Amino acid sequence: MTRITSTVLLRLALISIIILVFTDGFAFAAGWLSPDRLSPADIVDSLQINSGVHPGFRRAHAKGLCIEGTFQANGNGAALSKAQVFMPGEVPVIGRFSTGGGQPYAPDGRLVFHAIALSLTQADGEKWRMALDDTPIFVVATPLAFRDLQLATAPDPATGKPDPVRTADFLVHHPETRAFMDWIRDAPLPSSFANGTYYSINAFRFIDAAGETRHVRWSLVPETPFEALDKSTLANLPPDFLFEDVVQRLRQGPLRWHMMLTVAQPGDPVDDATKPWPSDRPQVDVRTLTIDRATTEEAGACRNITFDPLILPAGMASSDDPLLAARSAVYALSLTRRGGEPAGPSAASKDPAIRKAAP
Repeated sequence: MTRITSTVLLRLALISIIILVFTDGFAFAAGWLSPDRLSPADIVDSLQINSGVHPGFRRAHAKGLCIEGTFQANGNGAALSKAQVFMPGEVPVIGRFSTGGGQPYAPDGRLVFHAIALSLTQADGEKWRMALDDTPIFVVATPLAFRDLQLATAPDPATGKPDPVRTADFLVHHPETRAFMDWIRDAPLPSSFANGTYYSINAFRFIDAAGETRHVRWSLVPETPFEALDKSTLANLPPDFLFEDVVQRLRQGPLRWHMMLTVAQPGDPVDDATKPWPSDRPQVDVRTLTIDRATTEEAGACRNITFDPLILPAGMASSDDPLLAARSAVYALSLTRRGGEPAGPSAASKDPAIRKAAP
């Protein structure tokens, strides 16, 4: 009896050690076991320090509008992933257009990126969620750098503006952030949510039916012709012009994008969202996204969805990019916090032009 008990205890101890090793390995990959012992709460708190606390709203991408539509697959993606969503057919989509930042009533006339988030439901019930920006690169490469960026650019209580010395010091140590700022400054800014290209930014693993794995990024390329805003006129534009525009466009008919999968080649960075892949990488047109309805968050289905990029169907998996695990944990905590707060009216619901046009 003693020998059996000792054997059982030894096995349990070994299992505990294995679990601890895998847990710590995941936490290290996610950046949680940095010298500062970074946690999801640290990042959410830094977002609140940067943008303030706005009860009931997302801590990032606070200003948004719900959208609905469909995803029609052409079957081309099945060569890269066994996920059912790439088989020929149509699935429903719930999503959200948003602008960057944590201010729910910020004016649209800012030098800031636009975003789209989507939740697809396969016929078997599995979901695929994603959050894409209209920038092909991200501002930092690690969760710790993201936290530090929020703190470095937070408004000084004395001036209401970021401390230029603290911001400059951050940029000295993060040339990737400087590269992102240069891109934002120099790239043309889409005049509408409808005519922007959106990027997954992070890489993911796609697993095909034979078990072969490839690293993939994807983009949504619009059918609506691109038009650029005159950046010198941004401050003079109506505060909700992007949201008013997309609602008016949808009254005229659906909006469409093509999902393009880009396949990494040897040597391409698959764990660093600040580094773009060469433009000559193979691309496959796999799906058509059709958006045919927009509603305020009060009336729509997107408000309580967390667009966690690690909610993936079988046939897709995370890459080693540390931002992915961090995004997943931070999104969940943000949802928990705002879920316990009274929800104020969204900017779209306060805009008479949107209320009149949107269902």
